[in-house]
Amino acid sequence: MYIVLLGAPGAGKGTQAELLKEALAIPSVSSGDLFRSAIEAGTELGLKAKGYIDRGELVPDEVTIAMVAERLAQPDCTDGVILDGFPRTVTQAEALDGVLAEMNRRVHAVLYVKVSEDTLLQRLAGRWTCRDCGAIYHEVFGPEKVNGICDVCGGALYQRDDDTPETQQRRIAVYLDRTAPLQDCYRAKGILIDIDGDQDVEAVHRDIKEAIDSLERKGTF
Repeated sequence: MYIVLLGAPGAGKGTQAELLKEALAIPSVSSGDLFRSAIEAGTELGLKAKGYIDRGELVPDEVTIAMVAERLAQPDCTDGVILDGFPRTVTQAEALDGVLAEMNRRVHAVLYVKVSEDTLLQRLAGRWTCRDCGAIYHEVFGPEKVNGICDVCGGALYQRDDDTPETQQRRIAVYLDRTAPLQDCYRAKGILIDIDGDQDVEAVHRDIKEAIDSLERKGTF
């Protein structure tokens, strides 16, 4: 089974991908992890990606797609894969369809972990970091014992520029704007399933598994 996980930053896609990987015994493929692995290994595609990243530019679709295609061609992906963070655009989705078609495969389901903007902002904008040891805390989900003081080393906590509510609000808005056409594309194909991501991790995982089990009973996979 070939599954795409969609969701805004803070939706918990990475966590759900790992849980699903264990439940279904198929690999989870993250575009971010592919970049890091290829760069560390010094592959041709990795070096190309590194050049763009080092210049502060977006990695072009053709490089990203080639990396994903290379990964999907590996033996452990024969029975299926969970795609986390790819595709991000309709163009990438069309390219993915082409890659899978060459392997006589297809995307069976797209799970959209839908989280309210308020919840996303709460999850993303409450992070604080220790200036001395780098320990990370969260105002709601993992606060320090003494306000503004690191539990580990006693250093002062600060909020990075990219962790402020204003920055995260822009990040969320950009994601929702850019991926709306992708959601519409998959919904039109009848393979998009909305998952309530405002729940706790276990409840989200349960709903995802129930959705997949339902598709299996219908013979979708």
